[in-house]
Amino acid sequence: MVAPLSTDGSRASDSHTPLGLSPLPAFSSLTDRPIRCHIPPLLGASVEELTQWVQAQQQPAYRGKQLHQWIYQQGVRSLSDISVFPKSWRESLAEVPVGRSNLHYRTQAPDGTVKYLLRLADGQIVETVGIPSFEANSKADWGAALPVARAATGQLAESDAPAVDIQRLTVCVSSQVGCPMACDFCATGKGGFQRNLQRHEIVDQVLTVQEDFGRRVSNIVFMGMGEPLLNIDNVLGSVRSLNQDIGIGQRGITISTVGIPGHIQRLAEHRLQVTLAVSLHASNQALRQQLIPSARQYPLSDLLQECRDYVQITGRRVTFEYILLSGLNDSPEQAEELANQLRGFQSHVNLIPYNPISEVDYQRPDPRRVQSFVKTLQKRKIAVSVRYSRGLEADAACGQLRASQISQNPVPLMRDC
Repeated sequence: MVAPLSTDGSRASDSHTPLGLSPLPAFSSLTDRPIRCHIPPLLGASVEELTQWVQAQQQPAYRGKQLHQWIYQQGVRSLSDISVFPKSWRESLAEVPVGRSNLHYRTQAPDGTVKYLLRLADGQIVETVGIPSFEANSKADWGAALPVARAATGQLAESDAPAVDIQRLTVCVSSQVGCPMACDFCATGKGGFQRNLQRHEIVDQVLTVQEDFGRRVSNIVFMGMGEPLLNIDNVLGSVRSLNQDIGIGQRGITISTVGIPGHIQRLAEHRLQVTLAVSLHASNQALRQQLIPSARQYPLSDLLQECRDYVQITGRRVTFEYILLSGLNDSPEQAEELANQLRGFQSHVNLIPYNPISEVDYQRPDPRRVQSFVKTLQKRKIAVSVRYSRGLEADAACGQLRASQISQNPVPLMRDC
């Protein structure tokens, strides 16, 4: 199994209405979080929480560290498999859930991107994505990454693949089953909202990808199914675990949001080193509320002010996600309008050419339109980049794979367990 990185700071269950406010935990950072035993399931728990739990089972404290190692380094799925535990105790723990999901479906695109559908304990299905970034050595070029990805799937013999290494491995995680925000262009939003994901269900997604690729995950983006800030307790709990238990640096973690009144401010108060990514998708209020229904209750001017406050409190710049929709929000005039909105702002714009879905008629813009938008922002001194989607052959848009697979093979839900 993949050993964790160091856990120092530098490396290291409720539903809501769409605009409901969820109380944040009473701690100012991940390192001074009070011990709370929301276990079992055990996954997502810190070594301190696990130590408290084993002591409650009348076991010595050092068993907590052993349990922590087996969960996060060995990837154990059943406590009865922990060979360092006394046999009699192992047998008594057989029904205690670790919190790992079951693989429902896996698909891999030629570029190496892997999409997973994971079946949770109650039968719900969530989507997560493993995204490798390749780096060629001096004897190969970037284009050689594609044969290497194919070698990983058996489409090409590994010995025939050029010398290209995975530079980093990013996991796109979901924070909810479905999404209540109902963005007009989003496949997940079209499917409705079922429930929040628990802490262990978020951490499990990362371990699943890490184990499948056989290498440690370097980056996490909360850009899968759901609105992370409507599940803030479990998202922060999982960030703590990803950072301190698995060893992923906070600066390698991005939390995305469409914008929930007051929640960006409350996130800022934790002064984390994570990246905040705000899904903007429009240069003015009228168009934004057409695309994002919740924007009717959260004016663009208020959202941008809250983002400015976030920068002032945390010292971290904000990334603005902007999906380019052909003929709707991709004109040079709209680029100028966006530049005016972000003038003097410590931010970065991430342009994303749209991934079409069957439920709506939005289209991906022509590459020339994309470059024109980029150049307009650059002339106005706005930091900008284009994120071209990975895994287009694998239902690339968020929620597409889940929707298509569930429609073909419905999964019965289980009663509470």
